[in-house]
Amino acid sequence: MPRRFDHSDLRVRRLSDVRQFYKQLLPALGFTRDVRIEGWLTYEAEGDDGPFEFFRVTESGSHVANESRIAFRAGSIEEVDRLADMAVRAGAQHVEGPMFYDDDAYYAVFFEDPSGNRLEICCRER
Repeated sequence: MPRRFDHSDLRVRRLSDVRQFYKQLLPALGFTRDVRIEGWLTYEAEGDDGPFEFFRVTESGSHVANESRIAFRAGSIEEVDRLADMAVRAGAQHVEGPMFYDDDAYYAVFFEDPSGNRLEICCRER
């Protein structure tokens, strides 16, 4: 199946406030290749079809977090639990879960990065 997304560019108020958080979170999510681009925190992951997908974060002094959310897919309930623990240790804020939602068909943890951006790690497993 072809990938549906190529990359994500996330804005934060101050890159220095979130750098350590994302340096721990992104490799745990499979974005393991640290790419040095001035003004960006960028990690790449190789997709099933070979090309790289990437997640990057940059500073925007006027950034205001909103109700948008980025969800990362995990392969199992145990992986959600492991990643949730790691996110908390990395500095996740306003953590909800991990727990089942939608009649036990959806297991997820919701949290915010240190800049207030909403994130989620989930799996669809009964």
